[in-house]
Amino acid sequence: MIYPIIFIVALVLIMIYSRPETRGCRWRMDKRRDTEEQSFFRCAACGAEVMSDTGKPPQTCLKT
Repeated sequence: MIYPIIFIVALVLIMIYSRPETRGCRWRMDKRRDTEEQSFFRCAACGAEVMSDTGKPPQTCLKT
């Protein structure tokens, strides 16, 4: 009886703490298009392309 309750609580916590702004984005690094100062990323879901100064993918979805 306790397992269904734990499962429901876990699902609720995942829904609360997941970031919906990047849920659909799957960023892929393309090292061929990098520059010396920036890293190139392309979203596999929406096709958005961005150059990053930090070397990390964006934290927000760029779909418009």
